[in-house]
Amino acid sequence: MRLDPVIGILLLASFAILFASAALHKWRDRQRFAQVFAAYGLLPPAASLRVHWLVPLLETAVVLGLLPSSTRAYACSAGIVLLLSYAGAMALNLGRGRRDIACGCGGPDEQRPIAAWMVWRNLLLAALLASALWPRNQRALLPTDWLTIGFGIAASVVVYLCFDRLGQVLRQARALQGTR
Repeated sequence: MRLDPVIGILLLASFAILFASAALHKWRDRQRFAQVFAAYGLLPPAASLRVHWLVPLLETAVVLGLLPSSTRAYACSAGIVLLLSYAGAMALNLGRGRRDIACGCGGPDEQRPIAAWMVWRNLLLAALLASALWPRNQRALLPTDWLTIGFGIAASVVVYLCFDRLGQVLRQARALQGTR
């Protein structure tokens, strides 16, 4: 199966925005992210304090690697590994019954607790990013293609934010009902 170049560019641009946003908020408040990272309990506390900076560094590398075609496959692969790692860390902590730790996927001031829908979101995102690795049809892009890409990026950002908010509302509704 081959991707149309418009779909390929749309996927890469959308993921570049996603990873840039994620890295930016982690770089802005490294101390807060260090606390969030340590709360996951994946590493001993001393090791956690030493390696938390690797996450925004890898996210930044993914963004920069998605731009040139020579590094795109590596960046996509690294992005997939990051998304699957996030899903695994959340699933592990949910399995441990630790549902009140911050997910670390919002801004530094946001305290959203992890939830099962976030695991599924990250798995879906990893699958979408994997599709960006498919070979592309070669054709010249028309002005309407660039318009489609621009509106497609805007739509993907809005859809992502809507699903993200819907997940938060669902968690709040379940909390009000007493079923977490």
